[in-house]
Amino acid sequence: MTGDSLAPPVMDLAARLRSMRVALGAHDLDAFVVTNLLNVRYLSGFTGSNAVLVLTAEAAVLVTDGRYREQAAAELEHAHMAEHITLRVNSSDLDTAVAEAVAGQRRIGLEAATITWAAQQRYAARFNEAELVPLTNVVELLRSVKDAGEIDRIERASEIADAALTQSIGRLHGRPTERDFALTLETAMRRMGADGPSFDTIVASGPNGARPHARPSSRRIERGDLVVLDFGALLDGYHSDMTRTVCIGPPSPQQRRLFDVVLVAQQTARDAVRAGVVTKDIDAQARAVIAEAGWAEQFDHGTGHGIGLAVHEYPILSRSTAVVLVQDNVVTVEPGVYLSGLGGVRVEDTVVVSESGCRSLTLFPKALEV
Repeated sequence: MTGDSLAPPVMDLAARLRSMRVALGAHDLDAFVVTNLLNVRYLSGFTGSNAVLVLTAEAAVLVTDGRYREQAAAELEHAHMAEHITLRVNSSDLDTAVAEAVAGQRRIGLEAATITWAAQQRYAARFNEAELVPLTNVVELLRSVKDAGEIDRIERASEIADAALTQSIGRLHGRPTERDFALTLETAMRRMGADGPSFDTIVASGPNGARPHARPSSRRIERGDLVVLDFGALLDGYHSDMTRTVCIGPPSPQQRRLFDVVLVAQQTARDAVRAGVVTKDIDAQARAVIAEAGWAEQFDHGTGHGIGLAVHEYPILSRSTAVVLVQDNVVTVEPGVYLSGLGGVRVEDTVVVSESGCRSLTLFPKALEV
């Protein structure tokens, strides 16, 4: 399935508004002011760069500026939300339109993680002494459980990334620079229908692989190198994420052992993923395999994260987070080991959580030698 396949299904955004109104009642709120643009998109379908969504028990109002008058109306219509959300355009002062939308409400929730101090002060001055309530992860908790349309988009993005690597991987034998190969992958994904890369592509060869988030450099990829390839495709707002580590030619015994340990750790963690399992327990499963091999200190990041409208979102799979997975969470599983001077190995899949386990959306083979 590539970019010329049938369009992804339309998602039920009205159901999301209904869930948010349940959340309003749970937090004893009269209104909720959504300022995180990803959350605005999730609840309304609007994709512009300047908007606020105001939700009350009786109404929803999308406030934006004149640049987005036509776009906002079209996107609300496309998402079947025009009858559920009122559009207000105010090019000179969004705060006034927001204040009008919450007029008469006494207890108003704000997104504490994203609203600035200056914006909070402006709202406090305009909301007629209403009580402002800082809240975190209200929309993010809804976003963490994906509906069928969201899973479809993430799966399509993953298929594009798989296909791009299949098409491009042979070029690693031609001694490209890391930057050149990153561009090759990103160009292939766009040609296959992606809107762009999911994030800044990581191509880390030889000793550069010891840095988990290395940036592609002018270093040429040589025979005998381990190469960490961490990349994804963006499709209709939804991200994919995968990592494969390959060796250019036959690996050394140390490279083979390093890869095999990480591969076992990744499979062990994947086998532990299912609804009802606590995220830190999954992390512990991967960490135990790596620790037994003697590399506990060389695995210094979490085992995974949620993915959707953002590359990194709730829930997080790490030793410090105790979140119970539920059906239709979509998470990555990505342990790694990084050895200074030699390089690193990371293997990552994006999986959909179910009651019986998980289903991988990233299907490119995990062979070491290319």
